[in-house]
Amino acid sequence: MVASRKLELVSDDSALLAAIDEAIAAMPEVVAKIQSGKQQAAGAIIGAVMKATRGQADAARVRELLLERLSS
Repeated sequence: MVASRKLELVSDDSALLAAIDEAIAAMPEVVAKIQSGKQQAAGAIIGAVMKATRGQADAARVRELLLERLSS
């Protein structure tokens, strides 16, 4: 039933990172806020990734990957 309705989570890091990179490129002002210590701003980028994946991304994993990407 989950597969037939395409409700499974996207947890493939490469797919998530591609969506994260697109969201980062589209929202430089949000990235600046996150890098200045406002972790709550990450919600905007996570939301964009969720929209890009039609709600199928693992939001917790997206947050982890986003913060790793921005800290490096």
